[in-house]
Amino acid sequence: FFTWLVQDYLFVVEFTRFSGRVLGAAPPHHFDVLLGGLAALKDELSWFRSEASARQLSLAVPPQTTCQRYEAFMRSQNERPYAVQATVLWAIERAYNEGWRNAMPVAEVYEPFANRWGNAEFTQYVHMLASQADEALEQSAEVVRQEAEQAVLEVAELEKAFWDMAFGEKG
Repeated sequence: FFTWLVQDYLFVVEFTRFSGRVLGAAPPHHFDVLLGGLAALKDELSWFRSEASARQLSLAVPPQTTCQRYEAFMRSQNERPYAVQATVLWAIERAYNEGWRNAMPVAEVYEPFANRWGNAEFTQYVHMLASQADEALEQSAEVVRQEAEQAVLEVAELEKAFWDMAFGEKG
């Protein structure tokens, strides 16, 4: 779990950059939701630093191969249409939300994590991201919708690989 905690911090650093790039591609009427997510990421990065410090974990480590792959995937979205970027943002947040919400109840030591990403407020945020992605996809060509579908499948593969990495499998 400590491997996950450290590598997830590194992931969230790049995810923050990705979220900023999505904001840059978004139509103005999507700004409020996206800016709310960016503000939450500021708090999340501080929270990770606090959690790592409490466990005497160094965050000054290189990302493992799986984390590097996920970071590269997020960077690769820069040139994709907004509809794809919005879908990827939703898929990543949905993975966190579903993973932690469906894991409850959890052992007490994991409650801060499950409560952070499995709570009703975060679930509502994920629903708002879904609405924005759906709106963007509805206005997109079929080829863009197919690209978004493929990107969601890539997120699912990367999420599985990330947990495999955290639990000691090659990653």
